[in-house]
Amino acid sequence: MRIGELATRTGVSVRALRYYEEQALLIPARSSGGQRHYDDTAIERVHLIQMLYASGLSSRTILDLLPCVDAKVNTPESRAMLNAERERIDQQINQLLQARDRLDAVIALSQSPASGCTRMETAPA
Repeated sequence: MRIGELATRTGVSVRALRYYEEQALLIPARSSGGQRHYDDTAIERVHLIQMLYASGLSSRTILDLLPCVDAKVNTPESRAMLNAERERIDQQINQLLQARDRLDAVIALSQSPASGCTRMETAPA
């Protein structure tokens, strides 16, 4: 199938599919005229790539994991990589929670009479 059909069948834009190719995540066959051609296994590959992106993984990490996926094996290295990604996401979550807590403190302070701010009310619409 051609790239447009793959995009339609997967719900992924042609632009995204070209990006996957640039990142070596998806390797199409090429016609003598240079047109991309994909077999039916590309549909499953695109869905996998989408799931891994939605899991917060970078294209580089996905590329590193694909040989294990293709071989249907998991290794200590691939498990360590996934665990490291989970720890990275946990750190980001903690940073966001801290930022939210600081913002809550700023909101509370801005609403306090002790802030010295004049509180303006909006007129009803």
